[in-house]
Amino acid sequence: MQIITQALEDIPSGLKTVTVSVDRHQLARRRWRGVAADGTDFGIDVPEALAHGSCIYKTDTIAYVIKQNPEPCLLVSIEAKVAAAHIGWMIGNLHFKAAFSEAGILVSDDLAVLQMLKRENISFQRVERVFQPARQGGHSHDHDHEHSHSHEHKH
Repeated sequence: MQIITQALEDIPSGLKTVTVSVDRHQLARRRWRGVAADGTDFGIDVPEALAHGSCIYKTDTIAYVIKQNPEPCLLVSIEAKVAAAHIGWMIGNLHFKAAFSEAGILVSDDLAVLQMLKRENISFQRVERVFQPARQGGHSHDHDHEHSHSHEHKH
């Protein structure tokens, strides 16, 4: 087994590419095991999760590259900025991650999202895609909601 502690900077040119297929949930972890298409066994133990397209190992002739498996998604095409903002807000309120591109908003094919899109009469299409949601920024929903952010004014 090859132990991987970090991805290589670039995919070396001129080498045959062999994929290590993995689903999004496993890829999000920092420690996991995977098997390449040629049977090479890898133990992944990295400080930050790897990404689709990362080169994790090379020999003189082969570059081993992560290939995230496509998964069922819903693609909501966006015509107007206001509609995009509103749909993104609704998906966020359901606490679902989303990916954003010129093609539209991509979200996991989940019953709650599907019901919301149908209820709001928002057109979408079912697609199989490599889903790479936007990374969560500074705000986390892991905080304690007991603390109020309102300010009392005493007179």
